[in-house]
Amino acid sequence: MNLASSLRALALVAAGLSAAACTTAGGPKPVAYAPEPAVDADAARMYGALEDGGWTIPAADLKKMAPRNVRQVVDFRTDEPVGTVVVDPRARFLYLVMPGGRAMRYGVGVGKAGLEFTGEGIIQRKAAWPHWTPTPDMIRREPEKYGGELRNGMDGGIQNPLGARALYLFKDGQDTLFRIHGTNQAWSIGKAVSSGCIRMLNQDVIDLNNRVPPKTRVVVLGAPATGATS
Repeated sequence: MNLASSLRALALVAAGLSAAACTTAGGPKPVAYAPEPAVDADAARMYGALEDGGWTIPAADLKKMAPRNVRQVVDFRTDEPVGTVVVDPRARFLYLVMPGGRAMRYGVGVGKAGLEFTGEGIIQRKAAWPHWTPTPDMIRREPEKYGGELRNGMDGGIQNPLGARALYLFKDGQDTLFRIHGTNQAWSIGKAVSSGCIRMLNQDVIDLNNRVPPKTRVVVLGAPATGATS
């Protein structure tokens, strides 16, 4: 190959490389993925795995729960006395009134529209890992789900719908069938998904259960609350 032929061959190679470079530059760009949100260390400790009553409560998946629903002390203006439990179904919060215009606030899941309880009552009974039985209304509404083997209920345990604790609300000496109870379903906190009860993460309902004695007064609001300021 003479010099002229060699120069032509080199020119063709260079042109091919140039074309290839242009093709690559015009191709798909790498996808930039946003980093997963960091989980607060204090929240991770509060909602970590827990041994209780022979059962292992799994750690809550905080990535499925809004930060506003994490247990926290907030400012809370109310005329209710210290120690009262105030449930705001519309804001999806439960408050335990504390001294100094403060309250311990818990995120909760609430009843579907038309199934909510409103008014006042007292915690007549507290139970750890309680037996669960569907109410007659539940069986009537969903006979295919509750009318079979579940009609007689389920013993306490991780899969039990009442979770690790249940606080039974009575009014005028009668069971309202309204419960404040636990759940492992972090995704349901802040939503209207239950059959009328107030559900809390198991870690939260254990915390609340430890703070309130029997006969504690419970107020379930029927209108938006304006007391919380944070």
